[in-house]
Amino acid sequence: MPPRVPEQLSKSIEALYRSESGRILATLVRLLGDLDLAEEAMHEAFAAALDTWPQAGIPDKPRPWLISTARFKAIDGIRRRARFDAAQIDLALHLETRVNEAPHEDEEIEDDRLRLIFTCCHPALPPEAQVALTLREVCGLTTEEIARAFLITPATLAQRIVRAKAKIRETPIPYEVPTPQELPERLGAVLHVIYLVFNEGYSAAAGAEVTRAELTGEAIRLGRLLTELQPEPEVIGLLSLMLLQESRRAARTSPTGELILLENQDRSLWNRAQIAEGVALLKKALKSHRFGAYTLQAAIAAVHAEAESVAATDWRQIVAIYDQLVRIQPSPVVHLNRAVAIAMRDGPEAGLAHIDAVLEHGELANYYLAHSARADMYRRLGRTAEARASYEKALALTQQEPERQFLQERIRQLK
Repeated sequence: MPPRVPEQLSKSIEALYRSESGRILATLVRLLGDLDLAEEAMHEAFAAALDTWPQAGIPDKPRPWLISTARFKAIDGIRRRARFDAAQIDLALHLETRVNEAPHEDEEIEDDRLRLIFTCCHPALPPEAQVALTLREVCGLTTEEIARAFLITPATLAQRIVRAKAKIRETPIPYEVPTPQELPERLGAVLHVIYLVFNEGYSAAAGAEVTRAELTGEAIRLGRLLTELQPEPEVIGLLSLMLLQESRRAARTSPTGELILLENQDRSLWNRAQIAEGVALLKKALKSHRFGAYTLQAAIAAVHAEAESVAATDWRQIVAIYDQLVRIQPSPVVHLNRAVAIAMRDGPEAGLAHIDAVLEHGELANYYLAHSARADMYRRLGRTAEARASYEKALALTQQEPERQFLQERIRQLK
């Protein structure tokens, strides 16, 4: 029977795993060249710590100890397999020649983390696999936690991760930071993954809750990490955007879970520390004059965050920022959001005309928020029958329970 681990030491090792496993795994992937092998070795190293540290004590520098132990565990495992597979002999010899290469400097370990992020977000992987792999390998979430957040089964999520790892291994996808020439395109893919994670947490696609704090929290943590490792203007702009949007989370639902629109939110519940940090980051991103869509979205969020009420909101400024945004990101959703801002500036009739123009193109035919926005314009114009029809269309398209309840209540209120 293994020796009993003192409770305090066990908690210390658990805390170390939470804080350091991402860094350790990133370095092991570089040293071992394989995600599965690195994960297995890392877990064996932490198991070895549970066996060794009760007697020896926690090392002064536990991270290098764990990396070194994991390396030797991986080599031992490859040696054992080499008895049955001659191809493993060369791999074991290769790793043994690099046994002294484990990094000791924080800067080199942070470079390893940056490499891992770019590998997990490689454009050769499908978007859903990029998200799953990033949350699993970079953030350290379990398969069950990720599956629960995205309302899929753990088995489905596990298959995505397995296929993604196989794609990395078989392509092969290099474990490296892109060259300066490749960086703009590749950085965009990383930012898109972080934005997808945040959006799913900010407004869940389905289920009983409006938000999932664990996902918005992980996206912000990823944003902070990337800002430290690659402080480009759009990286800073995305972190600003996420902080400003997250600042309203406590006011977006009632104590019983009902959805509360921006115009009815109790602004005293908004997180002023997050707003202050988000605005400071926005100013930093805007100074560069090399900002893009995320920074412009953050600028819009900042106007909302700094307004005392909906009536006091500078809608002219918001429309002007949307005018810039549609020039660099002319997506149907951006055009829809601009149309809603125009309605707040010029009235519902002007807003309806712009929403109708967006819907005519057909890309948002199954987007419930487009029909909900159109319904709201009809409601404000007193066109009850048309408002009801649009609300019912939006209701048929949404799978999020608080949204369904909100739309049902809107329909009941129509006379």
